[in-house]
Amino acid sequence: MPKTTKDKELDKMYKDLLESRDSIHARKDEGNRLLKFFVGLLMLGGGLFMVFQNIVVESTWGYGGYFFRIGGFGLPNGLIMLPIVAGIAMLFLMDRKIFGWVVLSIGIVIVLLSVMLTTHLRWRSTNAYVFIVMFGLVAAGGGMVLRELFRKD
Repeated sequence: MPKTTKDKELDKMYKDLLESRDSIHARKDEGNRLLKFFVGLLMLGGGLFMVFQNIVVESTWGYGGYFFRIGGFGLPNGLIMLPIVAGIAMLFLMDRKIFGWVVLSIGIVIVLLSVMLTTHLRWRSTNAYVFIVMFGLVAAGGGMVLRELFRKD
C-alpha cells in the first residue's frame, strides 16, 4: 500500500519529535556534566585547602647567621644580598643595562633558593576523621573533575 502525503507528514512529524526529544536530553546531560565538574572542583579545592591548613612551614634561614656551610667556611645570610645590591647599582650606573639585569636576576634566584633550601614542612597532628575527610574530598573531587574532563561522549 503506497504512503499518502498524510502518512509522509506524520512520519516527518514523528522524526522531528524524536530529534527534539534527543536534543533536550543531550542539553540536560550537558548541564549535569557541567554541574558534576564544578562540584568536583569545589570538593577538590576544599580538600586541598584542608590539607594545606594542616601543614606547618618552618624556615631556618635566619638561625645561625649562615646560608650554608662548606667545611669550616660559611656563607653569611647578608652576603647573599650582595648580587642584588650590585645589580641595582649596575642598572643605574652602566649604559648597557643587560649586565645589571643579569646580576640582579642571579641575586634574586640565589635569595629564593636559599630560602627554599632552608624550608622544612611538618604535618600538624590531626584526628583520623579529619584526615579521612581531607583526603577523601581530594580523591573524590579529583576523580569527578578528571572523569568529566576526559569523558569520550
